[in-house]
Amino acid sequence: MSSHLPAQARGSSDPSHGPGLTRFNVLSPEAARAALLQCCGSRRWAHRVAAHRPYPDAGALLAAADEASYDLSQADLTEALAAEHSAELGHGAPYAALLALDAAHAEYERKFGHAFVICLDGHPPEEQADQLLGAIRRRMGHEVDEERSISADELRRVAQSRLLDLTRRLTRSDGAPVAEIGLFAPVG
Repeated sequence: MSSHLPAQARGSSDPSHGPGLTRFNVLSPEAARAALLQCCGSRRWAHRVAAHRPYPDAGALLAAADEASYDLSQADLTEALAAEHSAELGHGAPYAALLALDAAHAEYERKFGHAFVICLDGHPPEEQADQLLGAIRRRMGHEVDEERSISADELRRVAQSRLLDLTRRLTRSDGAPVAEIGLFAPVG
């Protein structure tokens, strides 16, 4: 999903040197790329991040992900944006906000040709509806090239957050295969 809500939904465990990063480092190349495609829908991005393993810590992983994000071609960015779904509000959002957001998404996707991407990390749940609706309204005024650039940066931030979630989820001690971990249940 494009909106990555869970500052509160993510665990508090530090993936920097933990078992999750260790498990990520030893995944087969195919499994690593599949897991990384859940973070960013660009095959080139996933290949690059997987190919540079092992990572000594989360900072190195995030730096590699950033570098791969900044190096995306226009075709790679189009592929990544096509894999995204428009940001949604969490359960319990007011009905009026949900209706407004549905209409805004439809207009945004008509104008720009891809889902609205935003990273909402750091915003408490009670502020997310206002942040999301305000951002989509502001960004509707952008020219296509400007919005594409902003979407690329938001996608980079979302991918970083999803990478941290990935290493946290891989911390599971039951030995579940990556495919069974449920890497990224839609959160928003």
